[in-house]
Amino acid sequence: MELRHLRYFLCVAEENHFGRAAQRLGISQPPLSQQIRALEAELGVALFERTSRRVRLTEAGRQFLPQAQATLRQADLAVQAVRLANQGEVGRLALGFSTSVPFIPLVMDALWSFRRRYPKVDLQLNELPRDEQVARLARGTLDVGILRTLEKPQLPDGFVSHCLQREGVVLAMPRDHPMALREQDPVLGDLEGEALIMYGAIYGAGFNEYVLAECERMGFQPNVAMEAGSLATLLGLTAAGFGVAILSQSLVRLNLDTLAFRRLDVPFTSQLLMIHTREPAPTTRAFRELVGLPALTCGQ
Repeated sequence: MELRHLRYFLCVAEENHFGRAAQRLGISQPPLSQQIRALEAELGVALFERTSRRVRLTEAGRQFLPQAQATLRQADLAVQAVRLANQGEVGRLALGFSTSVPFIPLVMDALWSFRRRYPKVDLQLNELPRDEQVARLARGTLDVGILRTLEKPQLPDGFVSHCLQREGVVLAMPRDHPMALREQDPVLGDLEGEALIMYGAIYGAGFNEYVLAECERMGFQPNVAMEAGSLATLLGLTAAGFGVAILSQSLVRLNLDTLAFRRLDVPFTSQLLMIHTREPAPTTRAFRELVGLPALTCGQ
């Protein structure tokens, strides 16, 4: 039994006339009659009483009618769902992001637009460290990772990355700190003897190791006074005078009354990477385009 058999049956049932039904379907009457007889043969029952004057449903036909209507409705819904999914209008977009991402207008504007344009998509946002994002991407529990790193991480097979932004770093400190009061921007050598507050290693994404290595190259061992597990803790400890902290440039948008931010002259920049599979789902493709990345072509 094919869906067209059901459509032919419904049309004849609505018209009570083979000729009118055939005209409405855009076919000739003999093929329509043949298809209805084939359907009846497959079911093993007569669906219509045929006389020279009229056509009407049998009792079996009347019982079959609502079932045929429901089947066609479900088929139409299935077709619509597939088309919407292919356009990225339904489904899931699970996105992981680093701590500083909410302060990146490029990404946040794209998320705002995505929610408005694709309200039926289940948008799942997860603040995660770099390595955890990569692990979840590999497991398939994340569709997109947006992470900050100094060097491109080792990606699972079948994944690609795109650099969304590069930026320098700033030094955060209490507003009355001597480095906040002077005119010139601090350099890495100014950290010698300063208490330094850093993210815990799991959140640092290699940043801690990079800074420590640069300080050692300059001839001193930095004094890491504390490690914080969240941005709020790091900023709170810094504002309370426990030390200074190195942050991404984008976090200057916090504009906190208790902190001063000064550009830190360092020989490196951080990258904001967007990572997804080489052949992403339609929802990921839709988000890519809102971020401003070019549309993917087949096999890209």
